[in-house]
Amino acid sequence: MSKLYTTDHEWILVDGDVATIGISDYAQSNLGDLVFVSLPEVGRALKKSEAVAVVESVKAASDVYSPISGEVVETNADVVSDPAQVNADAEGKAWLFKLKIADKSELEGLMDEATYKKEHTV
Repeated sequence: MSKLYTTDHEWILVDGDVATIGISDYAQSNLGDLVFVSLPEVGRALKKSEAVAVVESVKAASDVYSPISGEVVETNADVVSDPAQVNADAEGKAWLFKLKIADKSELEGLMDEATYKKEHTV
């Protein structure tokens, strides 16, 4: 499956029953140099659109919302210890957390990559 995006600038990549979630390159470029990342605990049940993480730059702090409902199965400790990784590779190695998907129908209504990038280019 291809990468999908929310209007709040999160991306989601689905692999079977697990979704990898992060913030878009557009979002990180608007935030500036990140200095702090806070992620949800493994095992936490998330609801779609719930504020679940925080990314903070020298300019502002921003909530990260869960694009879908599910249970956190993994977090990326590397971005917590080195938030600048998000600036370097927001849509790759600097993913934030992974969810076991509760309801795949919640993926409907998210933007595909072409639609998102047409509206939000860096």
